[in-house]
Amino acid sequence: MALRLDILQTDGRARRGELTTPRGAVQTPLFMPVGTAGSVKGVTPDQLHALGAQVLLANTYHLMLRPGADTVARLGGLHRMMAWDGPILTDSGGYQVFSLAHMRTLDDEGVTFQSHIDGAQVTLTPQSAVDIQRALGADIIMQLDECPPGDAPKSKVAGAVARSAVWAQRCKQRWLETDAPAQALFAIQQGGVHVDLRAESAERIVALDLPGYAVGGLSVGEGHDAMLGVLEHIDGQLPAGKPRYLMGVGEPRDILAAVQAGIDMFDCVLPTRNGRNAQALTWTGRVRLRNARWADDAGPLDDGCDCYACRNFSRGALRHLFMAKEMLGPTLVSIHNLNFFAQFMAAIRQAITDGTLAADAPRWLERMYPNADAALPDESP
Repeated sequence: MALRLDILQTDGRARRGELTTPRGAVQTPLFMPVGTAGSVKGVTPDQLHALGAQVLLANTYHLMLRPGADTVARLGGLHRMMAWDGPILTDSGGYQVFSLAHMRTLDDEGVTFQSHIDGAQVTLTPQSAVDIQRALGADIIMQLDECPPGDAPKSKVAGAVARSAVWAQRCKQRWLETDAPAQALFAIQQGGVHVDLRAESAERIVALDLPGYAVGGLSVGEGHDAMLGVLEHIDGQLPAGKPRYLMGVGEPRDILAAVQAGIDMFDCVLPTRNGRNAQALTWTGRVRLRNARWADDAGPLDDGCDCYACRNFSRGALRHLFMAKEMLGPTLVSIHNLNFFAQFMAAIRQAITDGTLAADAPRWLERMYPNADAALPDESP
């Protein structure tokens, strides 16, 4: 078996666990830094290890276009190419069905994309998504799914549920044909914000008895309250003994709500994207370093942070690096943000162990969102 989840402690529906993979055990709930094209932007693998990263994510769609799955295989696989010896999860490319809607056609057989690199037509099917991820060599691979936009009509979401379930079956069949124990295949629940469609999707993919399950189709414009409405039902829909992965969600308040609903795994580009755009996440709110108020500030980004950036650079110095367009600025703030997420997830795990998550979460949110407002938007890419 390529993957095993042992639940060590529960606090309400929140679970602390140990996820055993072919490349060692990792602690859940966990956050996966995103290396879309085979690199977490601006941060070295050694730095990621030091920051407490446990699992990295890479994207099948981007890697199949450049450098190509066969090239990655010839370079020794994704782990060798990325110089990362821990577990790697690859997204199937299904999110591009949503994000590149203007560049693709979709039918029951798969998706045909117009490459954003050279305009060439590229077809991705459930079977080829498995084949590509096999060549990449990831430890956890994802089914190809259809992710409708958050404002899609219910009829369109129902179609995506049906299609994604059929594609999950095709992915499983191909996975079983290609030495399945070497990698763990996750199916993806769809259904938008519709509780009945979510239940239908879960029933169909759980019947496949796969190593893990993901919640897809959220963080696509539906809003925080609608997301909570979906997560409220997850614990009863997905198996208790399998890992549960909420895809593409990285806002701290969303992570806290999802953990309390029974989710184990998360990923998002937020820490590095915001780092590149001079926005630091801290336990007392966001710091937007381009703001002139930080020009003469000699303090660290976060008094309670022990990352390299906070130990060695002031807010004023970091602001200068961004204003001067120095490459070091984005790297340092990305390091800080990744460290924040590692600390945040470690605090969540400890709170579950102590049985205090329900009491701790509101206090953390009050500090991180001091204006008691909606989550502050992250910066544009």
